[in-house]
Amino acid sequence: MTPDQIETALNRLLPRVAKPGRYTGGELNQVVKDWDAVGYRVAMAFPDLYDIGMSNLGWMIHYDIINKHRNLLAERVFCPWDDMEAALRAGGIPLFSLETKHPIRDFDMLAMTLPYEQLFTNALNLLDLAGLPVRSADRDASYPLVVAGGHACYNPEPMAPFIDVFVIGEGEEVLLEIIATMRAAAHLDRETQLRHVASITGCYVPRFYDVAYHDDGTVAAITPNVLEAPPRVLKAIVPVLPPPVTDFIVPFVETVHNRAPIEIMRGCTRGCRFCHAGMVTRPVRERPVEEVLAAMEAILAKTGYEEIALMSLSSSDYTHVLELTRRIGERFGGLGLNISLPSLRIETVSTQLMDNLGDGRRSGFTLAPEAATEKMRNIINKYVTHEQLLETAREIYRRDWRTIKLYFMIGHPQEEMSDVAAIVDLSRQVLAEGRRFHGNKAAVNVGVSTFIPKPHTPFQWEPMGDMAGIRAKLGYLIAEFKRPGLKLRWNDPDESVFEGMLTRGDRRMAAVVERAWRKGAKFDAWQDHFRRDAWVEAMAEEGLDAAFFTHRPRRIDEVFPWEHIDVAVTRRFLTGDYLMSQRQETRIDCRHHCFACGILPKLKDLRRETPPEAWECPPVTKVADRRPALIQL
Repeated sequence: MTPDQIETALNRLLPRVAKPGRYTGGELNQVVKDWDAVGYRVAMAFPDLYDIGMSNLGWMIHYDIINKHRNLLAERVFCPWDDMEAALRAGGIPLFSLETKHPIRDFDMLAMTLPYEQLFTNALNLLDLAGLPVRSADRDASYPLVVAGGHACYNPEPMAPFIDVFVIGEGEEVLLEIIATMRAAAHLDRETQLRHVASITGCYVPRFYDVAYHDDGTVAAITPNVLEAPPRVLKAIVPVLPPPVTDFIVPFVETVHNRAPIEIMRGCTRGCRFCHAGMVTRPVRERPVEEVLAAMEAILAKTGYEEIALMSLSSSDYTHVLELTRRIGERFGGLGLNISLPSLRIETVSTQLMDNLGDGRRSGFTLAPEAATEKMRNIINKYVTHEQLLETAREIYRRDWRTIKLYFMIGHPQEEMSDVAAIVDLSRQVLAEGRRFHGNKAAVNVGVSTFIPKPHTPFQWEPMGDMAGIRAKLGYLIAEFKRPGLKLRWNDPDESVFEGMLTRGDRRMAAVVERAWRKGAKFDAWQDHFRRDAWVEAMAEEGLDAAFFTHRPRRIDEVFPWEHIDVAVTRRFLTGDYLMSQRQETRIDCRHHCFACGILPKLKDLRRETPPEAWECPPVTKVADRRPALIQL
């Protein structure tokens, strides 16, 4: 179908579907280019609802970067909701871009972001709706190149047969390099094109790797089968953060986070042992204060947003956070602007920072101790004393916040029922601090999720907690939180097991993903859509056991399904940290002491070329410049 034909069909369809604004395009700050005047066209896909995707910063960054190039074009595509999908299939209408309504089949590249594993079936559904074969082997050079990136791609194996190229790490520069390579190789067959792409740092082409298994089902080896494919795919990073996005598209419909995000820092130095993002996004790179302030000025002028989120994995660890929040107050204080710092660490939240945040956050203040006993916080390397936590709560309530949100996980390694009971005790103590200042208007909202051992973390050797035990712990918490002032929200443990199965799966899991999708699984992250029966049936039909991936402890020398993916943090470092957790030993913030995680030697060339202030690792010196230590006799 042509874009005009799709537009005509939409005029008939949209009055009959929920939230037609998801499918119209035409929003403020969308980029529309002359289709015939550009050399390469990219469909930027977020395989979930528009309502979720428009809130994804990584996706917006790539849309912005591509469209800043005169000869390139990026347009948006999302998964349609059930009613719209049914209408598209019934009418024979292919999935289309929002900006110009071109079928996705007409683009040169389909670039998908996969920030979480529950999007896997949606990705297959998106390919199918676009009229593309779901398996890479069935797509030749006449089809768009299918590229995927995002945090769920650090173990790409469960999606390996469906994706042509995975971008491992940060895509701002890599995606442009792939585009340049594909334009130069446009006259070649797809196999040859992919050989060229495989030589780009950060690019994993699954078809060029073979997986062998032991008799017990564990991975024996992952080996390249062409010369262009490296034995281990090193992640790509940008040594200096590119300018922040300011031309945010303003949606017609309500989105999950209706605010403009600015990334003030990328990476984390804390070393929480459960945290996948904290390990794979190293090293820490900070954005200058002036750049943040200038971005805020531009965003307010171009969008009209009333809330700005200062984004990072640990916002209060941003070196200049006090200066930044003070200057924001001075420059924007009279506008009624709401400034949010979504990720604050208890031990680095100062009274001055609370004061600098102003009146905009008085509705609620979020803290994430993750565990309620000092023993458990030692195990997960998130050491905060009991008194530190209560003192922070006291100061928050003193400054007129009335609600504190606390986040915990259950099912941590070495966790006992007493550690779970401590969540109740700690929450009550925090509430008691609030009532000293606000009486019955004080509240504590507690969120609880189930621990999932993630790839590339010190806990990747650990099993998930026994489900009967997890349900018992959750049942206890539900019963104990039925008190005034306390509110509990929790994740369904069954959904956590499902996520654990996918995040820890090997290449055999791909057949399960496809089977589950063909049985109707999609929108797996949506509670009312999660089809557990489809996944159970798919696992059984493929002869696989979910417990093998989720509840089995790993041998220290086991080859992981993601062994060929190099996040620059060494296995040696992760192993040592895992063994430290078993002894309840902690590491301090590595800004204060380098623990040789692997970042510096593996990214040494980039480090030498980057200004010292751009990232937090110490500069790498040449061997000849290193002065020997003086020994005094």
